[in-house]
Amino acid sequence: MKTEQQYFNEAIPMTEYVEKMTQAALKAGSEEIYAKFTVPADGFVDTLKGYRILTITEDWCGDAMLNNPILQRIAEAAGIDIRCVYRDADTDLIDRYLTNGGRAIPIYLFLNDAGEVVTTWGPRAPELQQLVVDARATLPDKEDPTFDEAQAALYTNLRNRYLTDAQCWTWVYEDVKRTVQAAQ
Repeated sequence: MKTEQQYFNEAIPMTEYVEKMTQAALKAGSEEIYAKFTVPADGFVDTLKGYRILTITEDWCGDAMLNNPILQRIAEAAGIDIRCVYRDADTDLIDRYLTNGGRAIPIYLFLNDAGEVVTTWGPRAPELQQLVVDARATLPDKEDPTFDEAQAALYTNLRNRYLTDAQCWTWVYEDVKRTVQAAQ
């Protein structure tokens, strides 16, 4: 069984992951958020020295579209390495970091210099989770003939909000900061 450090060593840089994205709308969204998000000058990135981040992700994931560029900006501001592995390429890793029993992504593993996982973050900030839960509560039953259309509209609306509402970016940043600081 591979260690998290071994996965990190074999992973691709986040920049290469973005270049290889095949979902055009989500790639464009990631690039847009990356271009607009600025890491606050609150000293958090200084606490990340000695860390590296291993991201478990897939390019079809809307949460990855939102979170990956923010974590990439954090890593760049801290001067640390952030790399990606595809969740479905080797499920052994994601199966160590299940969310409520599921393979939810993205998941970010913060490794120290010794290659040990200090903490994890993902797949969503609590405020975003509540936003998604509330939105899903408005969907018709799965048996309803309008369910698929309503669900597609819900995901489009969420994606648009992720792209335009800087509060979503702040929720991600603040929850990552809170999680990492609690582990230090």
